[in-house]
Amino acid sequence: MRILVPADSAARSVGADAIAEGLAELLPDATIVRTGSRGLLWLEPLVEVETAEGRVGYGPVTLADLATVAAALTGDGAHPTRLGLVEHLPWLAGQTRLTFARVGVIDPLDPDDFVAHGGLAGLTAFGSRGAEQMVEDVLASGLRGRGGAGFPAGIKWRTVAAQADQQKYVVVNADEGDSGTFADRMLMEGDPFTLLEGMAIAGLSVGATQGFVYIRSEYPAAVHAMARALETARALGWLGPDVLGTGAAFDVEIRVGAGSYVCGEETAMLESLEGKRGVVRAKPPIPAVAGLFGRPTLISNVLTMAAIPFIAAQGSAAYAAIGTGRSLGTQVFQLAGNIRQGGIVEVPFGVTLDELVNAYGGGTRSGRAVRAIQVGGPLGAYLRPEAMSVSMDYESLLAAGGMLGHGGVVVFDDTVDMAQQARFAMEFCAEESCGKCTPCRIGSVRGVEVIDRIVGGEDPLGNTALLEDLCEVMRDGSLCAMGGLTPLPVLSALHGFAEDFTRERP
Repeated sequence: MRILVPADSAARSVGADAIAEGLAELLPDATIVRTGSRGLLWLEPLVEVETAEGRVGYGPVTLADLATVAAALTGDGAHPTRLGLVEHLPWLAGQTRLTFARVGVIDPLDPDDFVAHGGLAGLTAFGSRGAEQMVEDVLASGLRGRGGAGFPAGIKWRTVAAQADQQKYVVVNADEGDSGTFADRMLMEGDPFTLLEGMAIAGLSVGATQGFVYIRSEYPAAVHAMARALETARALGWLGPDVLGTGAAFDVEIRVGAGSYVCGEETAMLESLEGKRGVVRAKPPIPAVAGLFGRPTLISNVLTMAAIPFIAAQGSAAYAAIGTGRSLGTQVFQLAGNIRQGGIVEVPFGVTLDELVNAYGGGTRSGRAVRAIQVGGPLGAYLRPEAMSVSMDYESLLAAGGMLGHGGVVVFDDTVDMAQQARFAMEFCAEESCGKCTPCRIGSVRGVEVIDRIVGGEDPLGNTALLEDLCEVMRDGSLCAMGGLTPLPVLSALHGFAEDFTRERP
C-alpha cells in the first residue's frame, strides 16, 4: 500500500508530519510517500492512498482520526473524511495544470518519479531543437513574466542571447514577498526539478553557464528541497559541465535573501547577489545587457521559468493555444484572506474573478458578504464586488484599474476598514523602501500622516486632495515599483470605499 502525505510547509503547519508518522506506526507494511501539496489547503492534511481506480483522498485528517483512517485504509475505505478520487474533485477537475502538473503527485526529490511523470522531456527535446529555435519558441509561445510585470519572456531571452559576452547568467527570483502569494514556494517544495530543468534549458538557449536561485530566507523548506534536488541533478548529469550529453555547461547555485521585500525587484536582487545592500539600480542599462556583475543576465520569476519545460516539450503552439488575447498559457492563482477554500488554482487566463472567489474559493470563510478583493499583492488595487466579472488577464485587469501581479487574490468581508487598508499600504512602503529615491522614502511616511489626518476629520477635503497629489508624485517619480505602485491600493481604497475615510470611529 502506498500512502501519500504532503510535506509542503502549509500542510506541515497543520500537522501533516504527525499524521505521516502516525500512519507509519499504525500501518508498518505501507509505504509513506511525502509529496508536495495538491493546493486544496482547506483540506490539509490531505492523505491519499493509491488504489486500482486511482488515488483516493481523505481530509482534513486530524490526529483523532488516525486510528479510524488507518482501519479504513485496510478495510472497505469508508470514513467520514473520505473525499473520493482526488482527480475527480471539482476543485482539481476544472483546472489546467501545466506548471503544477506534478506538484502533489510525485515525490519531489525522486528523480525517477519526476521522469516517470513527464519530467526532463523539455530538456531532452532541446537537443533536437537547438538554442536559436528555443529562443524563438519562447517568443512565439506568448509567455509573459509571472512575477508581476508581464513582460514578454522571449524578448528577454532574445536580448541576452544576442549579447557577445562570454559570461552570462540566468537568475530566478524566488523572493516571493507579496502577501497572499505562495505559488513559488509550493513549486520549489513540490517539484524542484522542474525549475532546474527550465533553468538548464534557458542557460543553454541564451549562452549562460551559471544560474542562481535567489530564495527568500522565510522559505527554509524550499531552500532545503532545492538544495537536495540540485545535488541530485548534478549527480545525474542534468546540470554540470556536460548537460545531458549536449557538450554544454550549465550549473546552478542557491542563494538565500536576508528578508528584504524590495529585493523582489530585479535590480535590488542583483545587488544582494553581489553581496551589497539591496537597493534599486537606475535603468538603463537593463539587466539583460548589464546585470549580475555587469554581465548579461536573464532574470525570471519561478513560475515563468517553470513553464519553459512544457514549451520545450510540447512546442510554442501548444502553449499559445491556451489563454486569451495577449495573456497566453495558464496562470497560477493563489486564493487567500477571508476565503472558505484557499489554495492554488491553475487555469487559463480569462477566468473571471467571480469564478475564482465564489466557485473555487466558496466565498468568505466568515460567511459574510465580500466587500473587497485585492489582486496582485500588497501593491495591487482593491476591487469592489461589482468588478468581480472582470477577466483575469493582464489587459482586462489594467482596464479595470488593477493589475495581475503574481496572481495573488486576497478576499475581505464587509467588516474590513478600507481606510486602514490604505494606511497599511503606505506604512508597508515606508517599512520596506530601500530608501534610494525621495518619492518612495519620504512620500510613504507623509502618506501615513495624511491618511491619519483624513480619518481624524482634519480638513478631509484638503487632505484628500493632498493625498492624491502625493500619490501622483510617488507614481511618476519613484525609481521602482515599490513607490510607483503603492498609490494603486491607496487610491483604489480612497475612490472605491470613500465612506470609510469619513465615517465616525469609536
